[in-house]
Amino acid sequence: MLKRWLLSMTSVLLAVAVAACGGTAEEAPPTEGQGQVEAPPVEAPAEEAPAAEPEAAAYPLTVTDASGTELTFEKAPERIVSIAPSETEVLFAVGAGAKIVAVDDWSDFPADVEGLPRVGGLEANVEAILEQEPDLVVAGWSMSEKTIAALRELGLTVYAFETQTLDQAIAHIREMGKIVGRADEAEAVAAKMEADRKSVVDAVASLTDAEKKKVYVEFSPGWTVGKGEFMDELLTTAGGVNVADQEGWYEISEEKIIEANPQVILYSRGVEGLEGIIKGRAGWEKIDAMANGQLISIDDNLISRPGPRITEALVEVAKALYPERFAQ
Repeated sequence: MLKRWLLSMTSVLLAVAVAACGGTAEEAPPTEGQGQVEAPPVEAPAEEAPAAEPEAAAYPLTVTDASGTELTFEKAPERIVSIAPSETEVLFAVGAGAKIVAVDDWSDFPADVEGLPRVGGLEANVEAILEQEPDLVVAGWSMSEKTIAALRELGLTVYAFETQTLDQAIAHIREMGKIVGRADEAEAVAAKMEADRKSVVDAVASLTDAEKKKVYVEFSPGWTVGKGEFMDELLTTAGGVNVADQEGWYEISEEKIIEANPQVILYSRGVEGLEGIIKGRAGWEKIDAMANGQLISIDDNLISRPGPRITEALVEVAKALYPERFAQ
C-alpha cells in the first residue's frame, strides 16, 4: 500500500482536471455602428483583437525537466504515455486526454481513463510502452529513474517531473500545457488552483497560533508525513499544525502521537480497515481528536497526487479543520 501511495504522491507532471472548465473569455470587439461618430475602418482597434495566438502554438519549445535534461519539442506530441497518475490527471485537465495512448496501472481518474492500455505499476513495462510508439512519455523522476533511463536509451522522449510544493505543481501544469499545445487550458486550470488556495489562505488568515489545530495524518497503517512534503504544506496552508516531528515519510511511535495529542486526525478513506486500526490502538482513546469525534477520512488520491485536484484537497482539509470558516 505504501508503495502505491508513494507512487501516487511523486507522480507529478501535474497539471489539472475538473478545474479546466474555467477558460479565459476573449475580449469582444466593439459592435459595428455604435455611437454618433463614424470612424474610418482602418482606425478601428477591433480588427487587432484576434491578433495573438496563445503561447500554446510557440514551437519549437525547449524545456528542462526534473532530471536536468533539456527537451525540444518541434510540435505538440500526438501519442503520449503517462506512467504517473498525477500526470494522467494533468493531461486530461488541460484538454490533452485524447492524445494519451497508455497509462500506468494506478491511473484511475478521470473516468475517461477506463479502457486505456496499461503499462505497469512502480516498474513500468518498457516493451509495453514501446508497443504504443509514443512521441512523449511522462514520468515521475524519483520513482521512475531506471525506467526513464531505459526508455531514453531506446531513443524515446521522456519528460521527468518532480513536484514537492503547491507552487511547483501549478507551474508544472502551465509547462505541460505549453508542451502539449494547450497553454490557454492549462492557464485556466492553474488560475482555478490559485483561486482555491487564496480562498483557504483568506479563510484562515485571522487564526492566532493558539487557535491553530494540531493535526495527525495517517494514509498507510503506522505511517505519517512530516516536513519537506507537499502534504505538510497542505496542512500548514489550511491553518493546521502537523504533529509529525520528523521529515518526509516515516513509521510512527504510537506513544509519541498520544503525547502530541492532536485535535484532528486525518486518515485515508481508501485504505480498508485503517479507521478500525486507529480506533483500536491502546491509549489513543485519550487523544483529543478521538474523544471529540475528530477522526476524519480524506480521499487519499485527491490529497496524494500533486496534480490539478490538489487544491481541491487543500479546501477539503481546511473545511475538515475549520468547518465554521467555510459555512455558506
